Amino acid sequence: MNLAKTLKIRALATVALLAIAAAPAFAIEAFTANYQANALGMTGDGKMTLSRDSDNRWVYSLTVKNQVVDMSQKTTFDEQNGRLRPLSSSDNSRILVKKKAVNAVYDWNKAQATWSGDVKPDRAGPVKLQAGDMDALLVNLAIVRDVTAGKPLTYRMVENGKARTMSYQLAGKDKITIGGKTREATKVTRTDGNKQMLVWIVPDMPVPARILQRENGQDSIDLQIKSWQ
Repeated sequence: MNLAKTLKIRALATVALLAIAAAPAFAIEAFTANYQANALGMTGDGKMTLSRDSDNRWVYSLTVKNQVVDMSQKTTFDEQNGRLRPLSSSDNSRILVKKKAVNAVYDWNKAQATWSGDVKPDRAGPVKLQAGDMDALLVNLAIVRDVTAGKPLTYRMVENGKARTMSYQLAGKDKITIGGKTREATKVTRTDGNKQMLVWIVPDMPVPARILQRENGQDSIDLQIKSWQ
């Protein structure tokens, strides 16, 4: 099993595609969310943060750490006509003894995305960009927004030298415990071959309350929120 792929958080909401209808503008607000992270059978810590970089530029990051896993992702983006538009991103990981670092640039003037670092030549791009394209990390925000607004959960994700369409399906309501309190969450799922992604969305929470990735029927990474502000 390719652990780097199995645990790749981008697959966590390895998610992203041009929404069928342009999403309405929504208020972006800074936050910090702390998670319990289980990866490779070991418990560690996860964190998502969103901070303002300039007037219409934001930095969104995700980190996961335990004894054998150390992964961090960061995407700089802006908002254009209600769409979250990636500008650049970095993806660094250490899984056991294997290290990997990849950087991406989304050049909207040239309408193309390119990748550098530990990437194969055929995955360096360029890939042509379309309005509404996102990277996988941004889909975490888009899913929360679209579930709340009742919008289609279909996205075009541009990463790792390619673009592909992904769709999530509503899977009913579920109970989830946050800070000792039980909350009702909307569960959405996506299945791609032997991989499955499950995401829980709680009203008034800017990030997913839980993200679970499974492969071959086994849990590979599980993020469960502990607190946010």
